[in-house]
Parts: sequence; structure tokens; C-alpha cells
Amino acid sequence: MDNANYELKNKDLHLVKADKENFWTLMDLRVSKDQEEFVAPNSVSLAQAYDTRADGKFVQPFGIWDGDTPVGFAMIGHNSEEYEEMAEVYRHSYCLWRFMIDQRYQKRGYGRDALKLLLDYIRTFPDGVESLWSTSWEPGNDVAAKLYHDFGFIENGEKDGDEIVAVLEL
Repeated sequence: MDNANYELKNKDLHLVKADKENFWTLMDLRVSKDQEEFVAPNSVSLAQAYDTRADGKFVQPFGIWDGDTPVGFAMIGHNSEEYEEMAEVYRHSYCLWRFMIDQRYQKRGYGRDALKLLLDYIRTFPDGVESLWSTSWEPGNDVAAKLYHDFGFIENGEKDGDEIVAVLEL
């Protein structure tokens, strides 16, 4: 898929930086019970974002909104973490750290549209070694794997714990 020319299905979809005005709303978004093993709760993500920023590192959590309706959450980072099982590519790329669409709004094209918006946002950043965008998903999360593959992400052979790591050249 040529995601640079991808047309949004949901024309009012937009990203809103997480802040004190939308913090509680974002924490209330949930995936279905059978998806909980694939993504951390937004409360955990927002706490990690706070901690990461306190360490002086880059992280940006977003609410995904369709008009005035919150439909999802995403978080990107760059050199945001360092831990034993961390994939090496994370040290040299922007990373889609978290990504979810609330269970009430799935199967409406929001995930695909939101990923397009996130890629467009990352493309506004300076060029250089950070010409890659990386993400990972749990084995068995076939929906995430298909979405990322459709946008051109390719597994690079690394693992992040048990998660499959993939990269996209911007």
C-alpha cells in the first residue's frame, strides 16, 4: 500500500496530544477482553509517558478522535527506553510504542486511518538516522500484523521480549 496517498475513510479523524484535559477520557478507552493480552491499558501507557518525560526523553501520547468522539489511543517515542530485552532498532528509530482502538469503534477503518495520521506526523520530524519507524506486536495478534504489513512494515528478525519487531523506512 502506498500510505502516502492513502485516503482517510473517516474524514474527521485527527490526533490530539494527551494532556490534563483529555487524560481521564483516554484512560477510559478499552480493547475487548480477548485483546487485552496484546496491549497495555492506557493508564499504564500514560504513566510510562509521564515517567519517560521526567527522564528527559521523547514520548508523545495521543488520543485518536473522530470529530468530538475519542475512538483510540497511540503513543510514539524516540530513544525513550532502555532495557535488557530491547530491540536494537529501537535505539535508532521512532517507535510506535502503543496503539489501540476502543472496542466500540473497531472494524470501522479507524486503525488504518490513525496509522496513516501517525506516519504523516512522524514524517514532519527531521531526517537523519531516524529514517525508520519501528513497532512490534504479540504473536497471535493477526489483526495488528496485517495492518502493519499493509503499510509496509517488515519484520527485521529482532524480538522485544516475545513480541515481533518490524520496521518501515520513511
